[in-house]
Amino acid sequence: MDFSKIIAVAGKPGLYSAVSQTKTGFIVESLEDKKRFPIPSTNNVSLLENIAIYTYEEEKPLLDVFKIMYEKQEGKEAISHKESGHKLAAYFSEVLPDYDEDRVYTSNIKKVIQWYNLLVKSGLDFSKVESSQEDVEE
Repeated sequence: MDFSKIIAVAGKPGLYSAVSQTKTGFIVESLEDKKRFPIPSTNNVSLLENIAIYTYEEEKPLLDVFKIMYEKQEGKEAISHKESGHKLAAYFSEVLPDYDEDRVYTSNIKKVIQWYNLLVKSGLDFSKVESSQEDVEE
């Protein structure tokens, strides 16, 4: 599984792997049930590698946050995203102590944890994932 091809689609739950591009959008495969379907270019699509979390110093790439979670959880799933807001915030502050509490909402934390658990369940090994931005810098 290539992290640089994993996307989130606005209005659709879960994560998807971009399989191919068409004239009118993308063909994606759900990470949960492996079903493939088209996503028109009118849908708002976000590559996970382009998402970052606000900290007081800088923006932390989502992949770096996932790697920290992966090490903390020793490759296993994190707490459920359905926990209370206080538990989610406490867990997230253990993972990323300097996250900007004014700009990172509980709903953001919930989504990050949900995505992490889904990726781990799908077999993604974050210890082996390299950022494509690191490749460009070298």
